[in-house]
Amino acid sequence: MADGALSPGVNLEAFSQAIAAIQALRSSVTRVFDCLKDGMRNKETLEGREKGFMAAFQESLHSVSRDLGELERLSNLVGKPSENHPLHNSGLLSLDPVQDKTPLYSQLLQAYKWSNKLQYHAGLASGLLNQQSLKRSANQMGVSAKRRPKAQPTTLVLPPQYVDDVINRIDRMFPEMSIQLSRPNGTSAMLLVTLGKVLKVIVVMRSLFIDRTIVKGYNENVYTEDGKLDIWSKSNYQVFQKVTDHATTALLHYQLPQMPDVVVRSFMTWLRSYIKLFQAPCQRCGKFLQDGLPPTWRDFRTLEAFHDTCRQ
Repeated sequence: MADGALSPGVNLEAFSQAIAAIQALRSSVTRVFDCLKDGMRNKETLEGREKGFMAAFQESLHSVSRDLGELERLSNLVGKPSENHPLHNSGLLSLDPVQDKTPLYSQLLQAYKWSNKLQYHAGLASGLLNQQSLKRSANQMGVSAKRRPKAQPTTLVLPPQYVDDVINRIDRMFPEMSIQLSRPNGTSAMLLVTLGKVLKVIVVMRSLFIDRTIVKGYNENVYTEDGKLDIWSKSNYQVFQKVTDHATTALLHYQLPQMPDVVVRSFMTWLRSYIKLFQAPCQRCGKFLQDGLPPTWRDFRTLEAFHDTCRQ
């Protein structure tokens, strides 16, 4: 075959058929979701709609199974491409007749791929670390090493009185926010934060570290049948479920283990920005509602309101 010389080890005809099979499989999967989206329509009786829907759904699934089987068959016929990558003179190593005993070229390729992947992930990690607003560099801390405060005790030995003092100071900082502290399970604190008449937040703490937050509406019940705070049930409203997800993201953003009181205060400051959850427009599109929801995202630095899709 003349085309075989262009790509040794690859059956180009089977490769072309495999591409067509992939397109057919995607079309079959699309028809399945279209069937689920349309549901039971265009039938006079309920029984007729159910039978029509089941027949169409089964036919779509059979089509997906058939196209998937054809793609698997063609994938076995395509073959394995040659690993003759242009790595300058190192490509001559692939001509070694005793490749089984001295697989230098294949090992070199693996090292090259691993190095590229490591460089890519290192760049991503560097970008994420540079976004942290509470970071402290070694140079900044070294200038005031003599005046640097002592590190706070570990989370297991922080006295409850210290935690109470920190929470009370934060409670006095924000008049429109009330914080009720309780310890139903020993020394670990649980907070019920009421933000105006907008929402309530259950904050589960481990010493001064926040483990979990659940945001609910102002009029929703936050207690279980035995009178304890319900730390497992989600809100019945999608808007507060979104805010719960954003609050969990905020916990990952505000991280400074050496100064946990700063983390709690920063998180409460961010949470206070939701006092105008239903009054502030999106700073990007200018709209109050998008897909029936107000701007539920608050920027970690500016505290500006954005819709979930507008913040990208």
